[in-house]
Amino acid sequence: MNQLNEQQLHQHVTLLGWLDVIGSAVFLVIGVFVMALLGGIGAATGDPVAARILGIVGSTVGALLVVLALPGIIAGFGLLQRKAWARFLALVVGFLNLINFPLGTAIGIYTFWVLMQESATGYFEAPAPRGGQWHAPV
Repeated sequence: MNQLNEQQLHQHVTLLGWLDVIGSAVFLVIGVFVMALLGGIGAATGDPVAARILGIVGSTVGALLVVLALPGIIAGFGLLQRKAWARFLALVVGFLNLINFPLGTAIGIYTFWVLMQESATGYFEAPAPRGGQWHAPV
C-alpha cells in the first residue's frame, strides 16, 4: 500500500475533518427538519391520534438523526485540531457511515483509507502546527 507523507496526510485529514463536520451538520439539520415537519403535519390534521403518532415518530426519528450527527461533528473538529482521540472517533463514525449508501459509503471507505495509514499514528502524536489551530484547506 502506498503510504502518505506528512503533507499528503495533512491534506487528507483536513478534507476528512471538513467532510465529517459538513456531512454531520446536514444530518443535524435533517433531524430538526423531520421533527418540525412531522409535528406540524400532525397538528395540521386536526386529529388528536394522528398528531400524537406523528409527533412521537417525528421526535424519535429526528432525535435519532441528531444523536447520530453529534459524534461526526465532534470527530471532524477533533481531526482538524489533530487530536489523537478524534482518529478513533472518526473511525467509528466512518464505520457507521458505511450504511449510508452511496455518499456515506464513499466517505466511510475514505475515512478508513486515510486514518489506517501507518503514518497516521505519528501524525496524531506529533504536536499540531500553528498552536494546534485548524484552518481551511488551501
